[in-house]
Amino acid sequence: MFIKNICRKYSTGKSLNVLRLGPTRFAQQAWNDLVSKYNVNIIETNAGNREEFISELKSGKFSNINFITRTFESIKQTGMVDKELLELINKYTQVKAMSHNGAGYDQVDAIECGKLGIQLSNVPNLVDDATADTAVYLLIGAMRNFQISSENMKKGLWKTKKCAGTPIGNDPEEKVLGILGMGGIGRTIRDRLLPFKFSKILYHNRNKLSEELEKGAIYCQNVEELFEKSDVISISVPLNKNTHHIINEKSLNIMKDGVVIINTSRGPVIDEPALKIALKSGKVSAFGGDVWENEPNVDMELIELPNVTCLPHMGTHTVETMKAMEEFVVKNVEKYIETNKVLSIVPELKNIKF
Repeated sequence: MFIKNICRKYSTGKSLNVLRLGPTRFAQQAWNDLVSKYNVNIIETNAGNREEFISELKSGKFSNINFITRTFESIKQTGMVDKELLELINKYTQVKAMSHNGAGYDQVDAIECGKLGIQLSNVPNLVDDATADTAVYLLIGAMRNFQISSENMKKGLWKTKKCAGTPIGNDPEEKVLGILGMGGIGRTIRDRLLPFKFSKILYHNRNKLSEELEKGAIYCQNVEELFEKSDVISISVPLNKNTHHIINEKSLNIMKDGVVIINTSRGPVIDEPALKIALKSGKVSAFGGDVWENEPNVDMELIELPNVTCLPHMGTHTVETMKAMEEFVVKNVEKYIETNKVLSIVPELKNIKF
């Protein structure tokens, strides 16, 4: 066994220097195993902001780096991994691949990665269950006004008012559910909600799914149809130029009066000032959000509205999911060592030859 491991360690004929951005909470053993099997060196940054990180880049500190792993939180150290930063990474390092610890990778300019010959991977599928559970919590909580009931109860209002003065909610049964984005997360949300007896489930994607993947959900040719027909709308789209502010004044006006909206994708898919007006007028009867346009600097007026159920971006905030995601990032590094290809290339780069 010892000889086998030694041979495998040098089987690729190269070493790999990995810049690890962001904290590792649960996958340290996976990293240790990787280092023990391959000629991998792990480098950390001391930067506290983008300016300091760029200074490190230009100093030559990362000149031998081949691979970058990053977390959602690492944006505090680097800022957005945009064209400017990627060009600096390309100039001052030897990076040819990057692994982002998350399903959504809007913090990284995938198209620019492709132009510079940098592979970009994400973590698909592993986030589906935890994020779908969060969506179900928000949906039921919003429809039933559970958050304000809890807050009112803690204020002692139950002593003088029925159900602590909470407005009467609604059941999901016989309502029309619309899922905007029926990827892995959207389909898992659908599966979680099947027992709640919605009258029908609609969805909109760029492309219609196979009947096997639809499982009885009805495809809407355009997003306006989904908005017009849904009593409850759950959002699971990636953030990009086409989905930014897809929920806005115009789209809200198309929706049914009293619609319920749930967002577990990315905050900027919603124009929050427009949503706030709709919540105050009753056009939107309730909103459940895990993600926010300017998080963590959330609009306090919005989240304090009585018909808002809110969470601080907790969709994947479980030990099991976070551990699996971190370990998948390590698997991407291992796959790159073995094949010069990452394990899960993002869709924008699938047709590019690296």
